[in-house]
Amino acid sequence: MTIVSTAVPSMGQTDNPLLETWNTPHQTPPFSQIRTEHYAPAMRAAIKEAEANINNIIKQKEAPSFENTIVAMQTASEQLDRISSLLFNLNECNTDSAMQQIVMELTPELTRYENSVSMNEKLFARVKAVYEQRDKLELTTEQRTLLENTYKGFVRNGVNLSGRDKKIFAKNSERLAELSQKMNQNVLADNNNYILHITKERDLNGLPENVVAAARQEAAERDLDGWVFTLAYPSFGPFITYADNRDLREQMWRAYNSRGNRGNENDNNEIIREMTYLRYQQAKLLGYSNYSEYVLSNRMCETPAQLSKFFDQLLNASMPYAIQDLKDVSNYASRHGAKLPLQRWDFSYWSEKMKQDKYDFDEELLRPYFQLENVRQGIFNLYGRLYGLTFKEASDIDVYHPDVKVYEVYDGNRFMAVLYLDMHPRASKRSGAWMTEFRNQSNIDGNEIRPLIQVVCNFSKPVGDKPALLSFSEVETFMHEFGHAMHGMLSDCTYPGVSGTNVKRDFVELPSQVMENWCYVPEFLNTFARHYQTGATIPMEYIQKIRAAEKYLAGWLCVRQLSLGLVDFAFHTITAPIQGPIEDFERAHMKELLPPVQGTNTSTAFTHIFAGGYASGYYGYKWAEVLDADVFSKFKQNGIFDKATAEAFRNEVLSKGGTEHPAVLFRNFMGRDPKIDALLQRCGFNN
Repeated sequence: MTIVSTAVPSMGQTDNPLLETWNTPHQTPPFSQIRTEHYAPAMRAAIKEAEANINNIIKQKEAPSFENTIVAMQTASEQLDRISSLLFNLNECNTDSAMQQIVMELTPELTRYENSVSMNEKLFARVKAVYEQRDKLELTTEQRTLLENTYKGFVRNGVNLSGRDKKIFAKNSERLAELSQKMNQNVLADNNNYILHITKERDLNGLPENVVAAARQEAAERDLDGWVFTLAYPSFGPFITYADNRDLREQMWRAYNSRGNRGNENDNNEIIREMTYLRYQQAKLLGYSNYSEYVLSNRMCETPAQLSKFFDQLLNASMPYAIQDLKDVSNYASRHGAKLPLQRWDFSYWSEKMKQDKYDFDEELLRPYFQLENVRQGIFNLYGRLYGLTFKEASDIDVYHPDVKVYEVYDGNRFMAVLYLDMHPRASKRSGAWMTEFRNQSNIDGNEIRPLIQVVCNFSKPVGDKPALLSFSEVETFMHEFGHAMHGMLSDCTYPGVSGTNVKRDFVELPSQVMENWCYVPEFLNTFARHYQTGATIPMEYIQKIRAAEKYLAGWLCVRQLSLGLVDFAFHTITAPIQGPIEDFERAHMKELLPPVQGTNTSTAFTHIFAGGYASGYYGYKWAEVLDADVFSKFKQNGIFDKATAEAFRNEVLSKGGTEHPAVLFRNFMGRDPKIDALLQRCGFNN
């Protein structure tokens, strides 16, 4: 039986572009036609349509089958998924107060709809009936995975709870969704509410020329004299690394690390206390000891005990090196007149100076060779060389902001995806870098839908007549996010629920992190790294210094990342409400080696775990490092441009999405289970 969708009103009836069929290239969003006031009525209409489709599935007389229940559920909310993905993605990268208000208004309504589906006992009865006969059905691996995920999704979202507990679970879910959005808004507000306005030229000592020029441009855009530095990372990062004025470094560092912790209307302390305890309550209702146990039961790393062992293994390997790193930087700083112990606003400054002396190398010398357009083309060419892809700029596809560039991606004559690149910071965009989708890939009943992929970054902007020149770390970030994009664009699955990056969270960073490895390979850098003025290829001595410095502070950086994972783990293993300031809780669980600073912390701006889906999952970055180092060892062995290796990685991992357990996908590519050896060697921990 075919499930008939309930039609939404036509454009002529609603005058709402979100509710019409988009007669645009590849059915891309007509951004220029969409206004903020369109979202609320469109979302509500789409929710009603999805509810009607779910009711049609429940009321049909035919016995439950994979097609009439599981597949029908995949398509029941297509309109809603399309509209909500636009709203929530744009709220991250191009928001304003009106959009934020709409998001806060619609989030509870969307959560109520989702709860009404995931807790619907009649719908679950149909899913359960299919699930219980799964061994008798002739299902593909992808279909079996989708069926198991669907069944477990109902259970994990409270369908088996009693009536009273089900109401509590639904209410908590709604509240958690609201708090998540509110935290994001608070961090963005605190980010935008601070500037460092410098009027004395001597306070710029130590700063690279391009950073000073960008600060002057920022001041001019704000109608101010002098120079303005912000908490956007292309401004904050260089300032904390290069500025000789220690007092101003301290001021900037405190401002950045007090976001969400300033005791103002944007304070996130109470939000974190409430979120962590609500998450514990949700897990407890489902029979788990804590929220981490609940999360990990659906990950590669399956239990808190296994995760604790992973933390211990890497901490034991990296901590001696981290302690030595701090000792080396401290001794260097002391020899050059610094007062010990080093403070948190000192470490980047002195470690960078020591790096310059140790390797006879200033990373700022690289910027002229990393013009954004050249880096982008270098990445495009790499994927052409590995996978045969081509990228065609599409001027006829609408964009949501003038900064955005958009491309059609092809594999030969086959259209693969639309790619949106949004590269520079602005007040309407949250900090960081990420990849997401406006539309997932699918191919149900031969109706192939290719994905609409978005990559958002906050890279250094063009200054005056100079193009955007990236730091080496920004090049790495670009490669990282493009790895996520390729995971989405090369997806070749049937069902959207398991396509692209819809994989277990501690596996999703493998395709992104493995791409960072190419940044240290001369054969790749030589293909695009050219001086923006002279066209000269990046000198080999620079590349040698990049590679020589690859392991610099590896212990320190590893412990830092593990510390964030440990704090995340601590938040999600609580069994009682957190008492006292969040900064005190963080300090009790961090493994950091520098002195604490009252009034500052990472957690109150830690949107990854409180608003970004990484709750009890931040360890996944380190987990995936084990996988990516292992995978890249195969590329190194066979050749970094080896098409056979690339095609195997595409066929066994990238195209598969979440159609099979990631441990199986990894094993299919590598021929064995993961080993930690390659990561330890890359970090220099086994020397």
